[in-house]
Amino acid sequence: MNLNFFAIIGRVVLALFAEIGRVALFTWAAVSHVIRPPFFWRLLGQQMMRIGFFSLPVVALTAFFTGGALALQIYYGGNNINSESIVSTIVALGITRELGPVLGGLMVAGRVAAAIAAELGTMRVTEQIDALTTLSTNPYKYLVVPRVVAAVLTLPLLVLIADIIGVMGGFVVGSTTLHFNPGVYITNTANFLKASDVTSGLIKAGVFGFIIALMGCFHGFNSKGGAQGVGRATTNAVVSSSILILASNYVMTSLLFAK
Repeated sequence: MNLNFFAIIGRVVLALFAEIGRVALFTWAAVSHVIRPPFFWRLLGQQMMRIGFFSLPVVALTAFFTGGALALQIYYGGNNINSESIVSTIVALGITRELGPVLGGLMVAGRVAAAIAAELGTMRVTEQIDALTTLSTNPYKYLVVPRVVAAVLTLPLLVLIADIIGVMGGFVVGSTTLHFNPGVYITNTANFLKASDVTSGLIKAGVFGFIIALMGCFHGFNSKGGAQGVGRATTNAVVSSSILILASNYVMTSLLFAK
């Protein structure tokens, strides 16, 4: 019984390391093809529209209501410590440093990673990717690189817009529901918010964009088993990208804000 238990643990560990190795090799292949010609600029533009522009509504709505809810929570939680003077500061720092990039990344992961995995997974099971290879078209250059580069370029822009809208959500709630002085709110936000707070969130967003596109491409590229395989690839892409976003966020927060 004990031997069977250790055998199961061993198989799980070996499978985990094998999967890590496949992801590492796929990552190297994708990154190495970014700087190699030919470059498919039209496909890059299409993916920037799909990943960036079409994700804007869900990211904007998420940021606005998150900023408003954060303002309410800070006000009710800090009612005895002059919360009116700290709501604007904490909302601005919370949105730009953490909530903007993390929630924006998770929203984009749910939408984009699933779409990429489903698209590439369908191409894999219908042998369209094999057809590209037969036609002397590198599938990494044609399918993976435009999506990865587009996600890395557009997600920081999405997060920057989300930061603005999230802070505005806190301002709207603070000035209407909580009856704060609008001028004082804006002044406190401008005085305490630093450029490094915004840039740290944008750096995180670039990494999150890479993770989202990479996981979507990896699971879609390696899907098998027909429609069920495409479904598994879509689910795995969203789950793995979400977990990696949260894990990498912790690591980058530790590095960027270490004293």
